[in-house]
Amino acid sequence: MGPDGAPGPAVPWRKVLWERQPFPDNYVDQRFLEELRRNEGIRQYRYWTVVKEAGFVGEQLSCVAIFITLWLYMEQGQLSPERLLWSSLICALLGYGLHQALTPQVQSGCEPRTRLADLQSATIFLSFTFGFSPVLKTLTESVSTDTVYAMSAMMLLAHLVSFPYAQPSPPGSLSLNAALFASVCLASRLPGALHTFAMLSCALLVFALWPCLLQRLREKAPSHFTGVCVGVCFAGVGGLGSQWPGGAVLLALALGSVTLLCPLLLVRLQRHKDNIQGPWDEAEIQEDLSHFLR
Repeated sequence: MGPDGAPGPAVPWRKVLWERQPFPDNYVDQRFLEELRRNEGIRQYRYWTVVKEAGFVGEQLSCVAIFITLWLYMEQGQLSPERLLWSSLICALLGYGLHQALTPQVQSGCEPRTRLADLQSATIFLSFTFGFSPVLKTLTESVSTDTVYAMSAMMLLAHLVSFPYAQPSPPGSLSLNAALFASVCLASRLPGALHTFAMLSCALLVFALWPCLLQRLREKAPSHFTGVCVGVCFAGVGGLGSQWPGGAVLLALALGSVTLLCPLLLVRLQRHKDNIQGPWDEAEIQEDLSHFLR
């Protein structure tokens, strides 16, 4: 369409730039909007599918709540470091066995990691953590408790924001480092060096190893994955409620919003999505040009 009300010239218009034509530069004919396409290739979401995927977000939020609950128990002297260490060891062995059972024996393109290598990595980490526990215990002595708590809260929030929920195995470096930094800050406020060692070992289990096992469950046993996420969410709310009922209420509201309300808003707002494509878009090369790179 040209200028409003102006009759088109007798010479037919062609959509080319290399040929001089008796038309203004911004001239288009009545075929312009015939190539209009709306919502091309849009993905239709189903509510319960989105809820299932959002369960990973709620589960990770609950893991943070469980870790804070364990720290509160140790800080108040209601949980001994020996008991936490033995519980963490049992959970680690059970989780490792389940991960091995869900892992295929031969993975294409990579050599399978041996159990001896896993044992060596665990031994090195535990040895260094145990050796440096007295140093980590006194690391924040010169920092006020309020500052330590504020830093821990900010780092745990950064962990939740930067966590790679789409592919959490292995966890992202930023997310894991933020969680371990918060763990060191909180562990430094515990009574002894053994408390610090137990808390850091638990942090590795919760923030580094558990996401790998959960991702394996999501790939190999999706039906069990949903049940595990629900169980972890209930454990987070129940555990936090035993120490801080108000925090448990806030956590339950956050979990309901993340796993139920936000997916509902996504599905409802999707019907208002209106993406348009047409001849004004940038040209896309459809031909495979990989042979030019050889």
